[in-house]
Amino acid sequence: MIERINDRELKQKIARKVLEALHDWFEVDESREKYIADCADWIFLAAKEDGRYAGFLCLKETGRETVELAVMGVLKEYHRKGLGRALFEEAKKIATEEGYSFMQVKTVKMGVYEDYDRTNRFYLSCGFKELEVINEIWGDENPCQIYIMSLD
Repeated sequence: MIERINDRELKQKIARKVLEALHDWFEVDESREKYIADCADWIFLAAKEDGRYAGFLCLKETGRETVELAVMGVLKEYHRKGLGRALFEEAKKIATEEGYSFMQVKTVKMGVYEDYDRTNRFYLSCGFKELEVINEIWGDENPCQIYIMSLD
């Protein structure tokens, strides 16, 4: 079940629970804490399974026409069970309803880390297309792959 969460504290509680459990993707303490703090101000969707929050997705506006899938996480025991896809589909629906024309997402370039390669394949399967890679965002060791999709 996907629900939109508006309570700031609950957003941060869910984000902390999920991101701390996904250390392979969110191992940098400062970055993880920034996501947890910032998510209180973003569109926040949560996936509930078996009576508990098992994942979430946040959208943030990056321009008048563009929203970014800023952070997303699903507990490992729920990977490949459709929760990520359900979160994304609801996010896409909300972004369209709110008048955005494009959605973007940033991740580490394919071929650098196996865990991120799975993430890349997920985004591509959702319909995102490669826009560009920018090394200056996260450094040469973590080249930033930017994907984009039209919501029209």
